[in-house]
Amino acid sequence: MPVHALLLLSNALFCLGVFGMLTRRNAIGLLLALELILNAAALNFVLYSRVFGAVHAQAFALFIIALAACEAVVGLAIILSLSRSAKTILADDVNLLKG
Repeated sequence: MPVHALLLLSNALFCLGVFGMLTRRNAIGLLLALELILNAAALNFVLYSRVFGAVHAQAFALFIIALAACEAVVGLAIILSLSRSAKTILADDVNLLKG
């Protein structure tokens, strides 16, 4: 597959992620949109490595994948905690930190 087609795919993933972050009210939907943004960034690093032969870009891509896994675990734990205490997972309805 040509590099420019993969760059377009990465751009589409990033745009879908940003659109999801701006339009979703559900906390799980926000997490999925954030995962799309991180996957687009990792794909860009892999493409950079493929075009320019920079091995350190692959290390950054692996770091992003590990960061996305940690973000998913911590985010789902926070959502589970909020759903138990606030009885909702809508991001707009949660105001537990307000005094």
